[in-house]
Amino acid sequence: MVKLADQMTDMNNAAVLSAARLSKLSLDGAERLLALQLGFAKSALGDATRAARAASGTQDMQQLLALRTKAAEAAMSQWLEYSRGLYEVASETQAELSKLAEERLAGLQRTITDSVEQAAKSAPAGSDVAVAAMKSSLATATAAFDSFTKAARHAASFTDAGVKAAAAPKGKGRR
Repeated sequence: MVKLADQMTDMNNAAVLSAARLSKLSLDGAERLLALQLGFAKSALGDATRAARAASGTQDMQQLLALRTKAAEAAMSQWLEYSRGLYEVASETQAELSKLAEERLAGLQRTITDSVEQAAKSAPAGSDVAVAAMKSSLATATAAFDSFTKAARHAASFTDAGVKAAAAPKGKGRR
């Protein structure tokens, strides 16, 4: 028979491991965002330098306007790529954090279920109704959480598909 102290120790150990994993996921996401931002800044600076050099060598106003238009198009393309990268990092980090939360909650549910089962075994005679009520409440809470998780996954999937569709290059016939 597993004692309450052992269960508490196991729960605390799981909480420490989850906290460490949460920290790692958060730092990994921050590192990826920083790398993305630095890459964007370097690229933007390089493009601005090239555009300024090209502009300083022009003597025709039409050529200068064409360079300005080209630079604006390049900047917009770069900005869209940066935005896609930001969305990708945020989406992947959110998915990992959701997975961690689901795993942690599933472990907690297992522990609670085991505790209820053990309490039921050592419950005094006549407490069958109370134990059945506890089990029913636990089953209802688990079902509600599962429904919520499925709805959240569906919403995230729908949003991701919408963002990917909006970011996809258009066909030659459409502009």
